[in-house]
Amino acid sequence: MKTGQAAIAAAVLASLTAAASAGMPFPHAGTPQPQDAGALSLARGNGTMTVTVALKLRQTDELERLVRDLHTPGHASFHRFLTPAQFQERFAPSRDTVDQAIAHFHQAGLSATLEAGSLLRVTGSTTAMEKAFNVQLHAFDVAAHGKSGGYRFRAPVGEPSVSSAAVASKVEAIIGLDDRPRFRPHLRKPVIAQASNAMARALRAPSAGAGNDPGNWTVTDLARYYNVQPLYDKGVHGEGRTIGIITFASMTPSDAFSYWNSLGLATNPKRLKIVDVDGGPGAPSDDSGSDETTLDVEQSGGIAPAAKVIIYQAPNTDQGFIDAFVKAINDNTADSLSVSWGIWEWFDTQSQVKVPGKKNTVDALHAYNNLFLQAAVQGQSLFAASGDDGAYDVNNAGIAPVPDFSKTLSVDSPASSPWITAAGGTTLPGDQLYSGGTVTISIPHERVWGWDYLTDLCASLGYDPVACGIFPAGGGGGVSAYVPMPFYQEWVSGTRRTEPGQTLTDNTTTPPSAVVALPGGFRGRNVPDVSLNADPNTGYIVAYTSDATGFGISNYFGGTSFVAPQLNGITALLAQRVKGRIGLLNVPLYAIAATPFAYGNPYAPLRDIKSGNNWFYKGRPGYDQGSGVGTLDVDNLAQALLLLGY
Repeated sequence: MKTGQAAIAAAVLASLTAAASAGMPFPHAGTPQPQDAGALSLARGNGTMTVTVALKLRQTDELERLVRDLHTPGHASFHRFLTPAQFQERFAPSRDTVDQAIAHFHQAGLSATLEAGSLLRVTGSTTAMEKAFNVQLHAFDVAAHGKSGGYRFRAPVGEPSVSSAAVASKVEAIIGLDDRPRFRPHLRKPVIAQASNAMARALRAPSAGAGNDPGNWTVTDLARYYNVQPLYDKGVHGEGRTIGIITFASMTPSDAFSYWNSLGLATNPKRLKIVDVDGGPGAPSDDSGSDETTLDVEQSGGIAPAAKVIIYQAPNTDQGFIDAFVKAINDNTADSLSVSWGIWEWFDTQSQVKVPGKKNTVDALHAYNNLFLQAAVQGQSLFAASGDDGAYDVNNAGIAPVPDFSKTLSVDSPASSPWITAAGGTTLPGDQLYSGGTVTISIPHERVWGWDYLTDLCASLGYDPVACGIFPAGGGGGVSAYVPMPFYQEWVSGTRRTEPGQTLTDNTTTPPSAVVALPGGFRGRNVPDVSLNADPNTGYIVAYTSDATGFGISNYFGGTSFVAPQLNGITALLAQRVKGRIGLLNVPLYAIAATPFAYGNPYAPLRDIKSGNNWFYKGRPGYDQGSGVGTLDVDNLAQALLLLGY
């Protein structure tokens, strides 16, 4: 092997080793299998616990029609958004339903209180919970690994249910019996070190004026490239708007101000507000994913430097997830919300404790969708990262890595919800230099992010894409196997159905065992909706205080974790420009994409991404599952929204 190749190979192995020792408590590569520690009441005692019971909404068909009406220019209801109180009055379960459910849980020895119109907070002892939900609760231990300590979580053994048939028929989902850390942040670093560029040298101070090379991008570079700058020139910086961040790790607020100040951005020192949900996620730490929260705030708040920012932070559990959204949506203070954490949409069928099944997955997704529907009719714009594992979301190293499991086309939740904008990723054009500058990979046009373009480089080192660490890295995209196609995707060509033969198989058993067979030919929700630069090789800097090394600035960060908060900040600017909330951004995006004027002219709001792939879905003219409707010309989009009557 040549000297240059040996250097790259060493960098590959070092990067893979570093990835395998990344921290918890979010799921990731190298996490040991949970070990059943027996009955929860014996392992932890018969202590008190709380779960969230989501009751079904009334008139959901009318609710979905209302979303369409509220987002149809010229309709009598256009942008006459509801308040939370108006939403609860029209769509929350009846008082009789609530009273019946509360009485049932009281009779089971539990306390129950109504929150946010349709959610019950049910509290009681472990044994009372087991009886009320017809389930056994066990403790599970995850051993210490790498730099991370071990931890214990609870989970049901068996499918939970409500014993009263009358009450069960009114329950959408039971959330919180399982408190395992569930969601993972969608941020990435390069696997193959680019030895000839700034990554291998001391990082230059970020420039706000002259521009920075891809890999060292800041929000000011993004503003130039995607034509945000004209809005700033018009005096639009997010004044009067409020951005919300949903997250499961806390941050050091001074990091964000250091980032913004280094770029000369004028920000209010009191612009940040932190709201702890369910007690919050604890102190900032590398293991918990605090760098994710940090970049979310830096990116969204940097693009809209005059906007207020509210951080809703909760424990990394199913219950923390839904409770954080409940708080943010019922506060109704944030005009837009983003989340950069997610998990495979069939998450409960691969929980590694072999208990929650399809029904629980469907129930949880329905509960999420109901909550996001409420946000849509209140005019709140929601954004979620589509994931960083290309077309194979489940094959993330922390869930079902290849070759231990079969390659399975799959998408991420909550991005697969129809009432949230799924943020995809691209790679910027230009030359990427490797092996001390002796190997050049040229990207001629902005393309769908997928590290397939590094395949030949890996092959020259003797690695296949899996061993090299580049598969399945890329912008998340594909077709939901659960969620039907929403109305706005009917307007464009290029949407697809789920592919046949997608069975997730565990190859570590003898013989190999099927985990779940996904339905083929399902006319599901297509993701992503829209994309921006997300490839770490053409990525961004992050100012961050590590609990291990202290404050520093790192470059070559990427992932769709950047795109979701960037769209959040961009939407704050759009809302200020049109003097009101935007609501579900997907509706105008797809309406514009269906016109002859969407692409390829000086006034086009969208930029078509016609090349690249995310390991399965290719960039093509118009909509595709690699980039959605493409990327944005933000100023042109603002003008288009004004012309549409926003």
